[in-house]
Amino acid sequence: MKAEKMIRKTIKICGGIVNTLTLASIILLTAFAGYALWDSNQIHSAAGRSHYAAYKPTAENEGKSFMELQALNAEVFAWLTVYGTNIDYPVTQGEDNMKYVNTNAEGRYSLSGAIFLDSGNSKDFSDFNSILYGHHMAKKVMFGEIGEFAGKDMFDSRRYGNLYFNGQDHGIEFFAFVHADAYDSTVFTANVGDGFRQTYLDGLLEKAIHTRDIGVSTADRIVLLSTCSTDSTNGRDILIGRMTNETYSIP
Repeated sequence: MKAEKMIRKTIKICGGIVNTLTLASIILLTAFAGYALWDSNQIHSAAGRSHYAAYKPTAENEGKSFMELQALNAEVFAWLTVYGTNIDYPVTQGEDNMKYVNTNAEGRYSLSGAIFLDSGNSKDFSDFNSILYGHHMAKKVMFGEIGEFAGKDMFDSRRYGNLYFNGQDHGIEFFAFVHADAYDSTVFTANVGDGFRQTYLDGLLEKAIHTRDIGVSTADRIVLLSTCSTDSTNGRDILIGRMTNETYSIP
C-alpha cells in the first residue's frame, strides 16, 4: 500500500514536471516566433523606400540630401526609380559583386543589402548593357516587385522609370522581361563588347517572356534590373529598359 502511494506520488510529480516543461516550451516557442516576426519586420522596414526617402535627389533640395547619403557612403552614386512600384532606391557599386549583398546604402551591415551596379560596369552608365542587382524581398521591398512583371498587366502598365547620376535625371523605358539562370553568361556579362552587342540583344529578346517594340538597337544603352526568382533555385527575374536623355513623367 505504501509502495503504491509512492508510485502515485511519483507519477503525479512527473506529470507536473512534464506539464511545466510543456508550458515552458510553448512560451519559449511563442516568444521565439514573436521575436522572429519582429526581426523580420525590422529588416523589411529598414529596407523600405521610406527609409531612404529623405536622401532622394530632387529639384527642391538640389541633391543636398543625396550628398548627405554619399557622405555616409562614398560608394553611393546614383538613384533608381521604377514608376508605379516601390522601387525607389539609391544605387551603389563595390569593388566586387558581394559587398552589397549584405551591406546597405548607408554602409552598414544589413541582410537586405542594397541595389548595386555590377562591378564590371562604368558608373556613368556609358556601357551598352549595365546590370543592377537587388534582393527579392517580401512586402514589395528592394527588388521584390520585379517578379511581378511576369504578369502581362504589370508589364504593360509599368512602362517607365528614372535613373539619376552625375547630377542629372535620365529616363528608362522598359521593353523586356526575362527569366534566366543565374549562371547564364549570355545574360550576366556586363559591358558587352561592340562585336557582341547584337548577339547579346537578340539573345535577351529570344529569352523574353514579354517584349515591347520600342526600336532598341546596339546604339542604345540598356539597363537590366535583376533579382532572384521564386520559380527556381538559380532562377533570376530581369526587367530590361533602354536609357535615354529624355525623362518621363510619373504616370
